[in-house]
Amino acid sequence: MALEIERKYLVHHEQWDSFNKPMGQLYRQGYILKDPNKTIRVRVTDTNAYLTIKGASVGATRTEFEYEIPKEEAIELLDNFAVSELSKIRYKILHTEKLWEVDVFLGANEGLIVAEIELLHEDEAFEIPGWISVEVTGDNKYYNSNLSVNPFKNW
Repeated sequence: MALEIERKYLVHHEQWDSFNKPMGQLYRQGYILKDPNKTIRVRVTDTNAYLTIKGASVGATRTEFEYEIPKEEAIELLDNFAVSELSKIRYKILHTEKLWEVDVFLGANEGLIVAEIELLHEDEAFEIPGWISVEVTGDNKYYNSNLSVNPFKNW
């Protein structure tokens, strides 16, 4: 079984703004199924597209299956089958040999910046960058699937 072990954090805006970061990539993603126990997501970037199936989270762990699909089909799925959608710019930052993915949300979620780190096991040690704020792992309102229906601007 494929497992994703991921911790999420809010990002300090001022530190992030002054941080020398690489070019980000625009993500458009939508949800075909959004249920507390499972989600089916379609994601499109400038160059690739993916279909992802995720199970319920238990702590920082959940099942995840991800498949690359043709970009044209992914756009068709988003346009015709997604029940909710969001957009963000993702930055990939290598910090002390661990990859951090930082999402700067757009549209109705503008103003929200969330960083994620994938781990090999839940108790794996790692160094937290200076632009990280508070941990929000397990707080359902920060799940992308929930942000697609209850955006940050509504909080």
